[in-house]
Amino acid sequence: MEQLLVQTYTIVLPVLLGYIVWLLKRQKRDRDANSRGTMLLLRVQLIEYHDRYAALGHIPSYALQNFIEMYEAYHELGGNGMVTEMYKEVLELEIRK
Repeated sequence: MEQLLVQTYTIVLPVLLGYIVWLLKRQKRDRDANSRGTMLLLRVQLIEYHDRYAALGHIPSYALQNFIEMYEAYHELGGNGMVTEMYKEVLELEIRK
């Protein structure tokens, strides 16, 4: 009986561990895709804010706060590049209430 249990464990345990590894890889892939999608949506919104308020030459304080928070989230997700320059430009705009 004991030998049967040992044989069962030696067969079932690697299969179970393999399944767990597969699930973890799948979750990581999904998480990475969600992060990438979120980053792209943030970039689109940041560009829209930049273009709108740079054309006006000023930005409302609430919009500036939203822009800063979106940029921080974008940056934490790995976003960089041209949006950083836009961020600097938006910070230089006149702030209106």
